[in-house]
Amino acid sequence: MTAGSGDRRLVLAVSYLGMLAFGVVLTTLGAVLPSLVERFGIDKAGAGALFTLLSFGILVGSIVFGPIVDRRGYRGILTLALALIVLGLEGIAFAPTLGWLRAAIALIGFGGGIVNGGTNALVADVSEEGRGAGLSLLGVFFGLGAVGVPFVLAVLLGRASYTTIVAALGAVPLLPLLVASVAPFPAPKHAQGFPLADAGGLLRDGALLLMGAMLFLASGMEITVGGWTATYFQEELGVGGRRALVILSLYWLGMMLARIALGGLLRRLAAERVLLACIGVAIGGASLLIGTRHVAAAALGVFLIGAGLAANFPVVLGFVGDRYARLSGTAFGIVIVMALMGGMSIPYVTGALGARHGLRASFLVVPIALLLLAALLAVVTRRRLARAPAA
Repeated sequence: MTAGSGDRRLVLAVSYLGMLAFGVVLTTLGAVLPSLVERFGIDKAGAGALFTLLSFGILVGSIVFGPIVDRRGYRGILTLALALIVLGLEGIAFAPTLGWLRAAIALIGFGGGIVNGGTNALVADVSEEGRGAGLSLLGVFFGLGAVGVPFVLAVLLGRASYTTIVAALGAVPLLPLLVASVAPFPAPKHAQGFPLADAGGLLRDGALLLMGAMLFLASGMEITVGGWTATYFQEELGVGGRRALVILSLYWLGMMLARIALGGLLRRLAAERVLLACIGVAIGGASLLIGTRHVAAAALGVFLIGAGLAANFPVVLGFVGDRYARLSGTAFGIVIVMALMGGMSIPYVTGALGARHGLRASFLVVPIALLLLAALLAVVTRRRLARAPAA
């Protein structure tokens, strides 16, 4: 991107605020689920189906955004996606029937998938001098959105209905939507015609698939720890529900603080070394969590896992942006879809193993995945050093 620094700041503002909106998307359903269950009389199977619908919408959005961005540019697709999120959040707030609720959840999932992939690709495109650092800061804004929703609900529920609160949350995507209408986005990479053969070749590119496999593991671990930690502390350490949720917040806090620090570290140190060090921190945290029966030590382990997992997405997506700049949208779409697959499958495996052997045993999935991630990093690093970035 050759625009001035003021133009670049507007584009980054769209990305950061859009990722904050995606954080809202990813946590709103879980935060308001008890109210939805009561309002619509949904059982656990029906509630689970709502999460599946949200995940499916995110998956579809992640598939379609890449070719559109590379062919048409960012403005139209991001504007549409943010508008869909607004409509979806208002739909969740005011849905008169379960059918309308399902449609609204599908909308925020689809729009969120586009925004997640599109903002990551956009930051990579305009941060040529420091993609890892830029993507790390983007992750901080996701954390603000993700942490903000349950915090706002905890503070305001009782003073206002969930309908009012969710309707107000619908204003969050309006700000990046307005900025997107005036921001000078980079020109489409392939305005004269999308190179289908090149895009298809990405699906057979070994280096890209290795990076996608890294994100498969990273996403699976993030969602596994985020989804099962509170239950782990209740079942394995006898911690009460409210205290377990406070301990869970240490995980997200560790991730956010580490991503703030990564912005500077990735400008001074090799990204591979930073990621390897973070994997080591996460392994240490996982070992502490699984190996101790002291609540304070296990809570420290949770914090360290969050800090250790923080580098995965910024560093690996930075690798993708460096190597596949000519088709960054499509390349990002491929690896993000692989990440979503990991985010759906590894937590399920952890739960299934936990039902049979207990969560302490099933949490061994985390250090095993971290060791596999370190092995994949070694392979990817050799390939990156041996070959120049793809055109």
